[in-house]
Amino acid sequence: MLVDLRGHGRSKHFFAAQPLKKYTFAAITKDVLEVLNHEQIRKSHFVGISLGTIIIRQLAEWHPDRIQSMVLGGAILKFNLRSRLLMHFGNWTKSLLPYMWIYRLFAFIMMPNKNHKESRLLFINEAKKLYQKEFIRWYKLTAEVLPLLRFFRQVDLPIPTLYIMGSEDYMFLPAVEKIVPSHAAARLTILPNCGHVVNVEKPLEFNQTMLQFLERNPA
Repeated sequence: MLVDLRGHGRSKHFFAAQPLKKYTFAAITKDVLEVLNHEQIRKSHFVGISLGTIIIRQLAEWHPDRIQSMVLGGAILKFNLRSRLLMHFGNWTKSLLPYMWIYRLFAFIMMPNKNHKESRLLFINEAKKLYQKEFIRWYKLTAEVLPLLRFFRQVDLPIPTLYIMGSEDYMFLPAVEKIVPSHAAARLTILPNCGHVVNVEKPLEFNQTMLQFLERNPA
């Protein structure tokens, strides 16, 4: 089952009629939990990429009994200096610049190499489906992300977890490499010559790695 978050995909128009004044990770995670309950899914494997890894990790904190395992691709566990500067720049300019300018800048800084082109284009094309107001709502989540990620790094959950990272994910790979050895249930696979969006740049390798992991952790 694929879940669209607020403002994304087919959930964009549904949630427009049920707006939140402020987006929070707690509220977004609650959306996912409500989908699980509606579909009567008691326990499941979860696969997420980038922002999705934060949502899955938040759900694991609240309801570890609902999660069989976690596959976290391009996982975000810490913001380095470059990503913090980028985050602050976005905060200063989000109400002044067209949001697509900011998205394009983010895409080129996060995925700068020639072999990251497909990921950059996907990132930018998906962003075009948003609009300025929705972008600002999501961007305000950055105000709560740093303490949340600090908590995630400190807490070792007994849930089988596989991190799949690109060797060229300069912003987020170092933090994952540092944390995984201290989390007993966590494993890390690094895909070579690959950036942040590992499932796009190396789809076959990503799927093979994920499926092998899921086979070792059956429901």
